[in-house]
Amino acid sequence: MSRREKIEQMLAEEPGDTFLRYSLAMELRSEGDHQGSVGKLRELTQDSPPYVPAFFMAAQQLVDLDQIDEARSFLRDGIEEARRQGDSHAAAEMSELLTSLGELGEL
Repeated sequence: MSRREKIEQMLAEEPGDTFLRYSLAMELRSEGDHQGSVGKLRELTQDSPPYVPAFFMAAQQLVDLDQIDEARSFLRDGIEEARRQGDSHAAAEMSELLTSLGELGEL
């Protein structure tokens, strides 16, 4: 049984488990299924409360896929949510990436 299959099996038993859902998104990324991974991460950003690390990971993948505008959108939303949840470290990391994207866009 593959790692992905194990995660999917555990998710069948605990479909709302945030960590398992995030793990599946990361596994899809490692398998090269970037659209599937970003889709799973997007779902996590729409949870209540949103899962802050999903914003950052989705943005990083979108940068790798050269979808910079969409990455910026995830980062802006993620920074706002991180601040709302009191996660200044995550907000700072996303702000740094957003700033670097602005600089790249000016080249």
